[in-house]
Amino acid sequence: MAVTDWLLDSDPSIRWQTLRDLLDAPAEVVAAERAKVATEGWGARLLALQGEDGLWDGGALFPARTLRSNNGDKFGGEHGQPWTATAYSLLLLRDLGVDPHREQIRRAVTLVRDHCRWEHAEQPFFSGEVEPCINGMTIVLGVYFDQNVDGVVTRLLGEQLEDGGWNCEAERGSVRSSFATTIRVLEGLLAHERATGGSTESIAARRRAEGYLLERKLFRRKSTGEVVDPHWLEFSFPTRWHYDVLRGLEYFRDAGDRPDRRLDEAVDLLQSKQQTDGTWLLENTHPGRVHFLLEEGDGRRSRWNTLRALRVLRWYEQGTR
Repeated sequence: MAVTDWLLDSDPSIRWQTLRDLLDAPAEVVAAERAKVATEGWGARLLALQGEDGLWDGGALFPARTLRSNNGDKFGGEHGQPWTATAYSLLLLRDLGVDPHREQIRRAVTLVRDHCRWEHAEQPFFSGEVEPCINGMTIVLGVYFDQNVDGVVTRLLGEQLEDGGWNCEAERGSVRSSFATTIRVLEGLLAHERATGGSTESIAARRRAEGYLLERKLFRRKSTGEVVDPHWLEFSFPTRWHYDVLRGLEYFRDAGDRPDRRLDEAVDLLQSKQQTDGTWLLENTHPGRVHFLLEEGDGRRSRWNTLRALRVLRWYEQGTR
């Protein structure tokens, strides 16, 4: 079976993105397949789990019944962060590509807007909170689901660090940027710029942050050239808040510029992980409670990572000819 046939033999969320990003299918064919995300498969299952109050699992970032333990490593006796509350459920709906203009989706998001509050200080969901990593995600979700997040963008522009990125630990004194926080903010600024045109200030901030990642070739220390974190060389899905090389490459593909030569090593890594049958594996799944599994587990062929890798390589190869 051809890899694209294998991708099409799956959930509507993968099918419609394969049709759009790899097969250049007609727009009406893509739209018809995308419409199924809300009514079939993973998308329909996830929507059915929204509570009557508009929340998933009773909370914004954490399930209502979950209390973080003293050592910070376990949540409710379970290793890893639970991924079942509202923020990560909405993020998964976005990853699946649910059509945000459907009336069913508009109603679901309106409930979140009206009833969901961040655990930090009861801030309304689309107003964001204090951590740049969470606020970057808030912008991504707000733009996708047609909510006003201009104030969150303004806040983040004032929090960019001297080296060009962002760090959730800045309020506790950190002056060095974090890859994980920076990619989150970059994704948000790009989405907002696409939706609104951006501003001179926001575009400049995004370009500075791109430079932060490019100077480090997406995974190396600027000072020594060493790999910052070996886990970044392994590809997960969903990525949650975590950073890895494929997520970095996906950002630059989405930005749509001609590939920068400082991405070459990251692309070489991506190509090296392709299996003999043309697929990529799922690696480094981030532990924590989930609504349901999307794939069979680490070390197995991954439709998500294969789709993501192939569209990055398509962009890269077209841009470097």
